[in-house]
Amino acid sequence: MTVTPGFADRRVLVLGTGTAGAASARALLRQGAQVTVLDQKDTPALQELAAAGAKAVVAAEPAADLLDDIADLVVSPGIPPHHPLAAAAVARGIDVYSEPELAWRLRGPDAPTWLALTGTNGKTTTVTMLAAILRAAGHRTGAFGNIGVPLVDLPAGLDVIGVELSSFQLHWSSTLAPQAGAILNLADDHLEWHGDFAAYAEAKDAIWRAARSGDGVAVGNADDPLVFAALRRAGGPAPVSFTLGEPAQARFGVRDGWLATPAGEPIIEAARIRPGGSHNVANALAAAALATAYGVPVAAIRDGLAGYVPEPHRNAFVATVGEVTYVDDSKATNPHAALASLTAYPRIVWVVGGQLKGVDVDELVRTVAPRLAGAVLLGVDRAQIADALARHAPTLPVVEVARADDGAMGEIVAAAARLAQPGDTVLLAPAAASKDMFHGYDHRGEAFAAAVRGLPGPPTGVAEGRA
Repeated sequence: MTVTPGFADRRVLVLGTGTAGAASARALLRQGAQVTVLDQKDTPALQELAAAGAKAVVAAEPAADLLDDIADLVVSPGIPPHHPLAAAAVARGIDVYSEPELAWRLRGPDAPTWLALTGTNGKTTTVTMLAAILRAAGHRTGAFGNIGVPLVDLPAGLDVIGVELSSFQLHWSSTLAPQAGAILNLADDHLEWHGDFAAYAEAKDAIWRAARSGDGVAVGNADDPLVFAALRRAGGPAPVSFTLGEPAQARFGVRDGWLATPAGEPIIEAARIRPGGSHNVANALAAAALATAYGVPVAAIRDGLAGYVPEPHRNAFVATVGEVTYVDDSKATNPHAALASLTAYPRIVWVVGGQLKGVDVDELVRTVAPRLAGAVLLGVDRAQIADALARHAPTLPVVEVARADDGAMGEIVAAAARLAQPGDTVLLAPAAASKDMFHGYDHRGEAFAAAVRGLPGPPTGVAEGRA
């Protein structure tokens, strides 16, 4: 690996030994940096990094002098701005950033082009759609960033990559400037991390850093008032937008049931987009806009979207049991995401709850109350959801499941099955994070699917290949 000027012998502290932190430490060691790695507990990753030449420090409350002589602090993306060590580093003028920013700084002359996106919801679906389109165009590519392989560990020989970036990663960046960047949507999320919505939205806006300097393309959702207003302020070359309405100049859209280019050229029928739902049509339009910014022709966009295989736990059909359909949208970890799937079905038994992350669910509950046949509540913040349901759907049958052990999901699904009538959809759309009860949203979705398969009565139309 080529050594990047300025990193040899540079004193860098890496905070956290999760996937991103450990990858960052290894990359810095390869560059010849003097690396100190800090974690709250001794982990196998910490021991491996120590064996590779890093100084390992285990401390729940590290001493302030740990920052002495440190040039850079590389933080795991989950470290918030108010973390004591991060705040102290910023106050001292130490450069603080996370793994994507480090990867950007370490790019060599043969580095691939970055086409990046962010948003409250739909990021992974869109970035994997984009990668499918780029592959269909014959490019050596992949989806990276806040998904899969860390950006500092990109395989050699790639032409162009789709990059998913979270608000955390963008907050901890200062030079990262992808050639094209898109914001899919903006809604309340991660407010406990950012402090307020304005700070959250400002972090997302960093995806357009290159466009603001005149060196890149800004892409945004014309149907989201917050995104569209920010897009108009982005500056740089003429921005590109997308809408579920008619296409127009510099705007991808939908015409006569087909996704279309700004010139009105048909791309693919909207009914063929998977996963289903208008929000995923919008995601496909965003992927098409980013690919077009790289020069991908319409035929390759069509082929990529036609052959796209959706990621799991995103509005995914599980099975039909007793004429009741069960759907796993465990990735709906905030109210904005849950709304998209809740409005896709006419009559729902809603499985909801978890960690709300400081976000209010009152408006979501008010909006979807007319289509609810029942609700089953789980997780640490279920009382807030129960209060909202009592206000907006006072006669709705509601079951609260207080247990949080391995058998909780079986009880939850059984309760939902009792509330459901033939023709209903039991929808896991938690509107909340999962780590109060599960390893992650994927674990929660897998537990839901397993519990559905365990219901009495023969299931019909079971989804193939589900974990």
